[in-house]
Amino acid sequence: QAHERLEERKLEAVRANNVALVQDILGDIGALAPRDSAAAELARILREPHFQSLLETHDSVASKSYETPPPSPGLDPALSAQPVPPDAVRMVGIRRAAGQSLGVTFRVERGELVIARILHGGMVAQQGLLHVGDVIREVNGREVGSDPRALQDSLRHASGSVLLKILPSYQEPHPPRQVFVKCHFDYDPATDSLIPCKEAGLKFTAGDLLQIVNQDDPNWWQACHVAGGSAGLVPSQLLEEKRKAFVKRDAEVTPTSASPVPSAGALCGSLSGKRKKRMMYLTTKNAEFDRHELLIYEEVARMPPFRRKTLVLLGAQGVGRRSLKNRLIMADPARYGTTVPYTSRKPKESEKEGQGYRFVSRGEMEADIKAGRYLEHGEYEGNLYGTRIDSIRAVVEAGKMCILDVNPQAVKVLRTAEFVPYVVFIEAPSAEMLRAMNRAALESGVATKQLT
Repeated sequence: QAHERLEERKLEAVRANNVALVQDILGDIGALAPRDSAAAELARILREPHFQSLLETHDSVASKSYETPPPSPGLDPALSAQPVPPDAVRMVGIRRAAGQSLGVTFRVERGELVIARILHGGMVAQQGLLHVGDVIREVNGREVGSDPRALQDSLRHASGSVLLKILPSYQEPHPPRQVFVKCHFDYDPATDSLIPCKEAGLKFTAGDLLQIVNQDDPNWWQACHVAGGSAGLVPSQLLEEKRKAFVKRDAEVTPTSASPVPSAGALCGSLSGKRKKRMMYLTTKNAEFDRHELLIYEEVARMPPFRRKTLVLLGAQGVGRRSLKNRLIMADPARYGTTVPYTSRKPKESEKEGQGYRFVSRGEMEADIKAGRYLEHGEYEGNLYGTRIDSIRAVVEAGKMCILDVNPQAVKVLRTAEFVPYVVFIEAPSAEMLRAMNRAALESGVATKQLT
């Protein structure tokens, strides 16, 4: 019976104007605060943003302002059927130290300041009180207008408690994406004239690993270093490709005093006015196309240590790739192996099948090349030579690491989950050392060509 009486009892608010009451109390104890520490502490508590928000929420519930008003007869029925947010205007309190970045950028939309992006890992993102699309109305009781720079200046100089009056957007935040990329260029936001906010940019160098946490903006991604640190803005793949592929017209190359620096619109605008050369991709022109390929970002994945299946040695001609390959195989033949090249020429009297070469007819080899069964191939003195992909598989299936000394263009074919190559670039020695190595190879009979 006691439980039923508690269930039937309805609680009613004592008053619905506690915000005004607190303001009156602050006015009364304002004169006592300099002399009385208790009054000063009470005034500080009553001015806390969280306490103010609690009072405003209580007054809203007490006055039942959260209920949907009846539709007006003069409005469109379709518009009146839309739900009205329970708290059209909300107060948000943020505590920050002087000079600490909030990690948020703004834009002007229909004459109002709207949160354009929230940087992942920043102070605002960690608190979770603001969202993309929220409209900023006031900062510490002052209207912000429609100038984002003025708003940023006021937030930059504000310290301690910052009270924001916002109009919520009610957009569901997206969880951060697990996309990791390797950078192939250097970037410094301090020298970028296109970035919307230089302080929000993320500096990196070629070879750094980044985690892309937001790709909603087609021109600016949010990323952070894998090693740690807060997130920042980096140019997207599309923007950086446009920037690197942009070539000025002849009339625009010579700078003038009126416009010494190209504008952002001219750089990232439409390139439809330029004449374009259209060309079909041909496998025979693979090296030519690779030279014009733009390396911006390369998507990578975090992997535990595993055994590599192929070892690719790259370097200039005559640098010693083949010698290094043979030494590794001779040092540990149970671990390392290599392929036997195929050729269309006739075997010599001293040659045997599978020892040095595998001999096939020219027609069979041309058919396999056309079918894509060769990693690389070439012609020398009217005969075809090449490396079959099946021969690489045979070495891997035998439990050995296949060592290859191929052209750089072949690495693109090998970079698959089947072969997972470990690529080693052998730096060329000085010209004098290279000539000495060539002379030694000529004297020993290993080489027949003399370097010039």
